[in-house]
Amino acid sequence: MNLSYFIAKRISFKKTGGFTGTIHRIAVASIALGLSIMIISFLILGGFQSVISNKVFSFTGHFQVNRFVMSQSLEDSPTSTTSDFYRHYKESDYIRHVQVFANKPALIKGEEEVEGVMMKGVGRDFDSLAFKPSIVKGRFIQFPEKGQSSNEIVVSTKIAKKMLLDVGSKITMYFVQDPPRFRRLEVVGLYETFLEDFDDKFVLGDVRVIQVLNDWDEDKVGGFEVFINDPKNIDTYEDELYESIDYDLRLTKVTDRFIQIFDWLELLNNNVYVFLALILFVASFNMVSILFILIMERTSMIGLLKAMGSTNRQIRNIFIWNGIRIIGRGMLLGNLIGLGFGLLQQSTHLFKLNAENYYMSYVPIVWDWPIIFGLNVLIMLITTLVLFIPAVIISNVNPIKSIKFD
Repeated sequence: MNLSYFIAKRISFKKTGGFTGTIHRIAVASIALGLSIMIISFLILGGFQSVISNKVFSFTGHFQVNRFVMSQSLEDSPTSTTSDFYRHYKESDYIRHVQVFANKPALIKGEEEVEGVMMKGVGRDFDSLAFKPSIVKGRFIQFPEKGQSSNEIVVSTKIAKKMLLDVGSKITMYFVQDPPRFRRLEVVGLYETFLEDFDDKFVLGDVRVIQVLNDWDEDKVGGFEVFINDPKNIDTYEDELYESIDYDLRLTKVTDRFIQIFDWLELLNNNVYVFLALILFVASFNMVSILFILIMERTSMIGLLKAMGSTNRQIRNIFIWNGIRIIGRGMLLGNLIGLGFGLLQQSTHLFKLNAENYYMSYVPIVWDWPIIFGLNVLIMLITTLVLFIPAVIISNVNPIKSIKFD
């Protein structure tokens, strides 16, 4: 067995008591606390980013393609489903799905209130599975046979509360045009994203209703919502997608359209990185301090080993192995605490949030194993490297003076 490792095991906190044992336990606790906090931070950060991003993308897609116009009208100019882009988008491997949509401003008249809204018309190709987590009551629209329009709509819980609506309520929706037109519609579902850009103004209905109101042919829609396979590469595919659309269409990246939301998520990223740097600094400082204390306490042992012929390298390795054992125990405990918290929160939703401020009702958790593995590797490398700093002073220890050291 390696002599340095053998001695390191003999002087570990399981073999000693009193002050040395306490120092070892403090060292293990500091490593465990730092690693567990880092793991929990990234689990929660990933959860926030994933939940909020998915809510936005499920409502709008990753890109929106519509007719390029100079005016700032709230209504969409008609785009044909016979366009080259829509007919050939399946040839692009990075595109997962494309769905049609159309927007039209309207007024909802309830029994007591009138509310201005934007009706978003969607069709059979709408990704209702991705939107399903946002449906809190009722169901999504059921579309009739081709050529007919559905009188069913889905409204947000915020609009429903203002207008005293519920699933099964009948409402009259007046559409802004000349001459004004109206439709009698039925609420079949309530959705809730906690995002003001959607909950405050959008009502989901059948795109065919808007086509009829605007006197559009069946191939005319307001635009297309594009979903890609890997949202992390949304910036990478922007130029390629732009090259594939027709000359009279424009491409809007959803992360630019709702820049305030995604800038906030990026700001959270920066905060966590600063937090990570501080924790690494504290953990490294603790390891250096603790090794200094252990070396000072073992000065007599160092002198004795030198007098018996041990090299500085052998003695230095004793304390490095001792530090590595401390780091290993601390990392094991830190992983148990961090991953245990993640499992507990994911299964019980123990920690709640104010949905109006955080866009969700509980602390979300997302398991990103490469990040977790990377945190373990990072803290192992940094804390192991700093072990060499106090170990350098061993070469300056005088055997005769150290043996008499008390």
